[in-house]
Amino acid sequence: MRHEFWTFDGWQLQQAMAERQLTAVELTALSLERIARHNPRLRAILSMNPHALATAEALDRERQHGRLRGPLHGLPIVLKDNIDVGDGTCTTAGSLALAQHRAAKDAFLVGKLRQAGAVIVGKANLTEWANFVAEDMPNGFSALGGQTKNPYGEDLDTGGSSSGTGSAVAAGFAVMGVGTETSGSILSPSSEHALVGIKPTVGLISRSGLIPIAHSQDTPGPMARSVRDAAAMLTAMVGEDPEDPATHSTGEAASDDYTRFISEQALTGARIGLVRDPFWNRLSDAERAVMDAAVDLLQELGAQLVEDLPYPPASASADMDVLFYEFGPAIARYLRTVEPHLGLSTLEDLVRFNYDNRPRAIPYGQDLFVKSLQMGGLEEPGYLQARIRDLAYAREWGLDRLFGEHSLDAVAFPANYGAMVPAKAGYPSITVPAGCAADSGRPIGLTLTGPAFSEQRLISLAYSFEHAAPRRQAPNLREED
Repeated sequence: MRHEFWTFDGWQLQQAMAERQLTAVELTALSLERIARHNPRLRAILSMNPHALATAEALDRERQHGRLRGPLHGLPIVLKDNIDVGDGTCTTAGSLALAQHRAAKDAFLVGKLRQAGAVIVGKANLTEWANFVAEDMPNGFSALGGQTKNPYGEDLDTGGSSSGTGSAVAAGFAVMGVGTETSGSILSPSSEHALVGIKPTVGLISRSGLIPIAHSQDTPGPMARSVRDAAAMLTAMVGEDPEDPATHSTGEAASDDYTRFISEQALTGARIGLVRDPFWNRLSDAERAVMDAAVDLLQELGAQLVEDLPYPPASASADMDVLFYEFGPAIARYLRTVEPHLGLSTLEDLVRFNYDNRPRAIPYGQDLFVKSLQMGGLEEPGYLQARIRDLAYAREWGLDRLFGEHSLDAVAFPANYGAMVPAKAGYPSITVPAGCAADSGRPIGLTLTGPAFSEQRLISLAYSFEHAAPRRQAPNLREED
């Protein structure tokens, strides 16, 4: 019986611990056992937290004395390995250059998770440098961690760049995980691993202590096996951080408990916009059948669908100039926190390290690093032009127009296929499992995007969909692994 707990979500596990069927130590030990058994094949975890069992034991003592920190109390979680942890665990971004980098302190969000009672069991592999080192790098690959595999099938995509977090949570290495997104990197692996992923409004969760790409788009967010768990984790992570200006004055927009907004009836009367062209056209026949069934369910649950909506042109949404301009200065700020003996202070230092250690350090090259160097920084006149253009396409002429002209609660698209526009706008999205393709077994998520700080509404809509017809099934991992 105890080995079945890995398929439970956090709410079910809290019930089991309240009824003394399970302890945090037992649950953490189960996570560690599953990592030892399956991680050699899946390569989802880069490093382990040696203090996990001791933390779980302390949390069990707190429970015995009637102190519960919240819905995360005693639950094992994993962190994407671009998030600082100050317990001696390395923070590497999957790069050989940072293989020995130990952060001096926890990232702000990690402190929040500890306060909420989470047990950090390890750091997850990722597409190296959050998929911003080489254009041709496969999702889930890092020079340090190798190739992450999808527990639903080794030939399936892992999504990027929070690939290890997705694989780990799906495989039961942890109950929940933290990913980061600049453009699709929470939504993509969540969809590919049949998870619920929330990409929050930029500024709702602090980015201090995270290895960055671009301050205008970066955000961490929860990845979990249910909407309720993702909402609980989001609650624990939000908060204003003096070290991250984007979080200032967001307190009024944040909720003190996002689980309060789960509602079985939320889709009744909700207006959902569909952008079938071009996103449905990118699906296989079997994948399209999954999404068509999801749309049918939305209608059955009372949603009003608004079809054939225009979306910003692909040339506008795919433009990455802002990221190239912002990356160099952002990474230089982070590298000021890195130990001096590593000899890394600038993007130029990283490029030089990679060239000196090729091909092992850069088996797929580093064309994105090099392009960032060539573009220059925030002082370049092209930077502000690119940022203003992004906001115009994504907000004024894009999502704001759709939400306003059509009175939409959300826009729906498959997986992460429409993620670039809300990423540029800084707007939130949630993906929820819609099913698996009959031919390949590939999981695919229904993703809903809303205006800034509409997390409450998106959570309620996603829960209504999930509750009506749960589509998630646990992967069938080979026990001999």
